[in-house]
Amino acid sequence: MNSIDANKKTKLLKQMKILIFVFGIILIGFIVVQLFALNSQRNIETYEYVVNKKYDTFEIRSYEATLFTSVKLSTKGYNNSSSRGFSILAEYIFGGNEKNQKISMTSPVTMSLEDSMTMMFMVPKKLKKEMLPKPNQSLIEFIEEPAKTVAAITFTGWANDKKIEKFKQELKSALNSEGIPYSDRFYFLGYNAPYEFFNRKNEVIVELQ
Repeated sequence: MNSIDANKKTKLLKQMKILIFVFGIILIGFIVVQLFALNSQRNIETYEYVVNKKYDTFEIRSYEATLFTSVKLSTKGYNNSSSRGFSILAEYIFGGNEKNQKISMTSPVTMSLEDSMTMMFMVPKKLKKEMLPKPNQSLIEFIEEPAKTVAAITFTGWANDKKIEKFKQELKSALNSEGIPYSDRFYFLGYNAPYEFFNRKNEVIVELQ
């Protein structure tokens, strides 16, 4: 009986060691991915703006005219559209074009908050429209966004339709309270890769009149 118990104990200890080893490997891999993501964010080109005025919950910004790679989908909402839109644009910049040319990723990813969703990646400033290779997918277009002044509200964590709508309404309420007129052109901005777990940053912006 004692021999059987000893064998069971030895087997259990071996299993625990294996589990601890596997967990350790997973943890190390997770840390490496997060450090890589953090370093990548530091080096990525961003959609630059100037802050004109800060309020308690939002700020007023000015953006310069900027070129975007875009795709318009018939589906509505972040949950239904974000993955497909991102995949189409990512395929293009990772070489899905007539020259098999890779184009640097930029931040943030922009989504229009309309009945149909348009997702946009900012084109790196060193590239002009005539320099961009023809996309393999006909859905992709190049859009010249004019200079604009917007109001922006920021939130953290993982984005979804419920959160985006919540902060859209908070932004509208704050602008109404301040008597600041705004248009119906709202956008969601996502700053992080899907595999980033920490320091996630999201924004809802609206063009001002």
